[in-house]
Amino acid sequence: MIGFPWVLCAAGVLGFVAGQAGTWGAMHLAPAGGERVVIPHLLSLGLVANRGLAFGLLRHLPPLATTALALTVIAALFYNRSAWPAGPAAQWGVGLVIGGAFGNVVDRLRFGYVVDYIDTHVWPVFNLADAAVVVGASVLVVATLAGRRGGA
Repeated sequence: MIGFPWVLCAAGVLGFVAGQAGTWGAMHLAPAGGERVVIPHLLSLGLVANRGLAFGLLRHLPPLATTALALTVIAALFYNRSAWPAGPAAQWGVGLVIGGAFGNVVDRLRFGYVVDYIDTHVWPVFNLADAAVVVGASVLVVATLAGRRGGA
């Protein structure tokens, strides 16, 4: 990446703010202990305390351990930044991953768990920060593969 990575920063801020705004909104819109149906049989809001990592994995670990693990993954991303493709798509991808991850870290520090609230009834309950991580990782993979194909 040449110069200051403005695209990466913008994507990171977007992923972080979306995750935090989504958590705030869900905590105010979803009834305690219940769910608010948005689209019947397709989409509901309901609060779930995710004490583990992705999909509730390693939920037996204390909050400090899962927070430290998430911060380690973020640090590894920064450590390996020379391996990132340089284009704007890759910067969007990395930024969304980092912003979403930081959003979940903030939840862990504030509540001791990540607040998940989007229920599609066919997938584990997740939040907007998780969506930013998944979308960002997908964009980064596509950008990386496209860069390798273009360079070959």
